[in-house]
Amino acid sequence: MDGSPAKAGYHSPIMSPAPAIPAILDAAHAEFISSGISINAASCRPGGLPALARATGCRVSDDRREVTVLFGARAAADLLEGVRRSGMIAVVFSDPPSHRTVQLKGSDALVVPVEAGDEDRVERYRRAFAAVLAPFGHTEALVRALLAVPPGELVAVRFTPLSAFSQTPGPQAGEPLGGRRG
Repeated sequence: MDGSPAKAGYHSPIMSPAPAIPAILDAAHAEFISSGISINAASCRPGGLPALARATGCRVSDDRREVTVLFGARAAADLLEGVRRSGMIAVVFSDPPSHRTVQLKGSDALVVPVEAGDEDRVERYRRAFAAVLAPFGHTEALVRALLAVPPGELVAVRFTPLSAFSQTPGPQAGEPLGGRRG
């Protein structure tokens, strides 16, 4: 015997659960990213090529530790492939009138089933985003076309934000929101 625990007949030690990691998003940021703002996500395809998709809404878990972003499956096919391969995702949430922008990054992204209420969430997002863009002359019809998802094609990507940054243009761009984990 070489003395290794597995070969010596020892059992693995009982591990206590990892301590809960504090949420990187505060309540104000969670509310901001859940509002009617522009949401775009990126992942990485084979060969390091970027994959980008416009999201059709998002939800934040009650404890603010997980973010779920909603997409049309066909429109986000390359992004979904990248997420499935790597688990990596970066999502940018931007308010067009003010250019206030938040970027979240995660490395545990999963394509997950949509939940009850997600179709309604997408509809509320479309209306809210149309209201944000209306002062710029963009019609609700344009926003609906931009965010159209054929029936049965809504898909969700859930991830734990490991880092969050202000990307609002100006001297604070690139600064961490609440510290960096990971």
